[in-house]
Amino acid sequence: MFKKISLLLGLILILSGCKSQNSIFTKKDKADHSITSTGKKKKGDTKSYSEVITSDAKTDDGLFKVHRVGEKLYFEIPSNLMEKDMLLVSRIAKVPSGYGGGYINAGSKVNEQVVRWFRRGANVDMKVISFENQSEQDSPIYQSVAANNFSPILFSSKIEAFNADSTNVVIDVTGLFDSEIAAINGMSASMKKRYKVKKLDQNRSFIESAHAYPENIEVKHVMTYEAEEPPERDQAGTISLLMNQSMILLPEKLMQPRLADDRVGWFSVRKYDYDSEQLKSDDYEIIRRWRLEPKDVEAYKRGELVEPIKPIVYYLDPATPLKWRPYFKKGIEDWNVAFEKAGFKNAIIAKDPPTKEEDPEFSPEDVRYSVVRYVASTTRNATGPSVIDPRTGEIIESDIIWYHNHLRSYRNRFMIEAGAQNPDARTLDTPEKEIGEMMRMVIAHEVGHALGLPHNMKASSAYPTDSLRSANFTQKYGLTPSIMDYARVNYVAQPEDKNVRYIRMMGPYDLYAINWGYRFLPEAVDPKSEKKTLDAWILEKEGDPIYEFGGGYDGIDPQSQRESLGKDQIKASEYGLANLQKVVPNLIEWTSKDGYNYNDLQEVYTELIGLWRGYINHVITNVGGVYETKKTSNQEGTVYTAVPKSIQKNAVNFLNNNAFNTPDWLLNESILDRIEASGAIERIQKLQTGALKSLLGEERIKRMITNEEQNGSDAYSVLEMIKDLRKGVFSELYKNKKVDAYRRNLQRSYVDIASAYIANVRTQDNESILKSDIIALMRGDLQSLRYDINSRRSRVNDQLTTYHWKDLIARIDTALRVE
Repeated sequence: MFKKISLLLGLILILSGCKSQNSIFTKKDKADHSITSTGKKKKGDTKSYSEVITSDAKTDDGLFKVHRVGEKLYFEIPSNLMEKDMLLVSRIAKVPSGYGGGYINAGSKVNEQVVRWFRRGANVDMKVISFENQSEQDSPIYQSVAANNFSPILFSSKIEAFNADSTNVVIDVTGLFDSEIAAINGMSASMKKRYKVKKLDQNRSFIESAHAYPENIEVKHVMTYEAEEPPERDQAGTISLLMNQSMILLPEKLMQPRLADDRVGWFSVRKYDYDSEQLKSDDYEIIRRWRLEPKDVEAYKRGELVEPIKPIVYYLDPATPLKWRPYFKKGIEDWNVAFEKAGFKNAIIAKDPPTKEEDPEFSPEDVRYSVVRYVASTTRNATGPSVIDPRTGEIIESDIIWYHNHLRSYRNRFMIEAGAQNPDARTLDTPEKEIGEMMRMVIAHEVGHALGLPHNMKASSAYPTDSLRSANFTQKYGLTPSIMDYARVNYVAQPEDKNVRYIRMMGPYDLYAINWGYRFLPEAVDPKSEKKTLDAWILEKEGDPIYEFGGGYDGIDPQSQRESLGKDQIKASEYGLANLQKVVPNLIEWTSKDGYNYNDLQEVYTELIGLWRGYINHVITNVGGVYETKKTSNQEGTVYTAVPKSIQKNAVNFLNNNAFNTPDWLLNESILDRIEASGAIERIQKLQTGALKSLLGEERIKRMITNEEQNGSDAYSVLEMIKDLRKGVFSELYKNKKVDAYRRNLQRSYVDIASAYIANVRTQDNESILKSDIIALMRGDLQSLRYDINSRRSRVNDQLTTYHWKDLIARIDTALRVE
């Protein structure tokens, strides 16, 4: 058996699925659970049961008994639950308006941690247990791992009484819930600082309810803080949070973990094995997934679709508007197609919220229920968090969060990115069919997270860009091979393209990833014995970009970017900008409503500017970009490959034409005269300066230098890039033309960015820049630019342009002067 024991204060056999659990305590060290009530009672001894749990007590029985006696709460813990693993999940059940900037809501998880109750003489301690570090129990290093992973005590209470047969201890846990304990608290240090919180007011903090269920305990308690600057209703000078604490007994029979592989995207849990023969601690990861096991293993082996013993069930929040419920349910159950690929049918089920008669105990905060929470908030977002058993990576429960105003995001984006091509997008009253489909796919995306899948930003690059203009292709394959990509609206399609799909959908990568993570392998006795099969599935898809994974957060791989579409980002951005140019002249008509102001126009126009920035950044990433294809050592080829020279050069040409040439079409006077008194010049300056700073960023230049050193003339050199850029940014200089206000701002930004690099020589601020070629490059470029300005500035008969050239020379001279 593959016995690996996870520590803190009780290392558990997690990698074998075995039933036993072992503590790091020796027999001598173990707490004495043979509680007796014999002997003469002395002063200070425990009270009788009836003295503590009086006739006034309100008792609820389940995992163990909870008693409310006046303002006090008692837990009656059986001896057979001592040292058992329990997951303590802390959530905010109710929250003041605006708390945390709108991103903390009713249902937000604060913390999750495994705890165990320990008897310590006349006291009971609740300790936090970690499972990150591992060692065999009979290994010599086991003692050191235990000694260096000492469990913190979260809460301690003296034993108040025993039950009649002395098998249960009664402890007062009131202080756990009406005192300020950081590990279960909804008020973080940053929130205290933000709202200038003085202290917890215990007079206004209390336990609201406590309930026991067969496998969990649920406690709600109000925490009230005195605050100088509360988010809303500051007349009271307080912030009150209703907290919900869920304590769930973790399963004795552990789910068999599955080893993670970064070639297939999964959320994971890191482990460290100190018994490794690799002359180091062997760090590895296991994936986060629900426990799906077939009811009929033999039928499953024969290739039949089999229902799981315990399907994944999501309930809709009772607050969900009735008209949106069908779309939410479809978004949840869309994943059944993927689970069928893994051999399961009816693996995930969406249910309406039960009535009081159907389930009087239903509560969205109860960890027995996974719920799609509908949050009445102006926040424009959706999330898909989950709660896991850290021993094995098993997902215990999850709550999908849908913020009401996320509808606003999709309404606006649909108009901006599809308005030129799709008549249904030319209104802020988006037809229900379209907005419902968008909601469905957002829910599907967030459920994907809750199933264990992270973002796969690389997926979209698997499809040829022009395929997204095809009705047949998009209706069959969608916009990207994965719903986990950020590819919300088809901005590539053009007005002449008919019947194309505009909204993302689930794709082949999703089916592949779910099969890889969830297919039950009955012959595998431990995680290592699964690896050969899992690796074979990956190698079957080797070389097919549809099945590649990339997180897209390092900003290096242009094929792995948020919101990009298609393999060719330059072409996609050209299509996107062409559509935006057609949308802008129509925004007043599409957003105006008789009797109302132009707030909607301002909002949509501002978001359109943001999408322009996104399209530009998609192209910038190609310059100095590096393609990443995740591989293991048994696969041929390299992991990292520089973007070809021709593509990088084309990207700079695109930027000169579309980002650094003034985008006059954005400066629509009819719009600007309705939404602002001034600011257009500064807005364009900010957009262009941001693009320039990104293009001339330190890490990008260093990658280009490295690429040139490795690939010689096949590389797009940084000198060539800067020369191409300079010719574009200063085109008026080389064409003897007048420079307008927008371009003057851009050119000043160029000189200022280069000058800021050189300033490091004086300030000694950045050693990495001082030791690189960047300062020499920027100094040489400014010297060349100074020479060109001096030799050409008199060729234009425009006084302001002449002043501008003189100003740039003065700036360059200042930058080059090192004292």
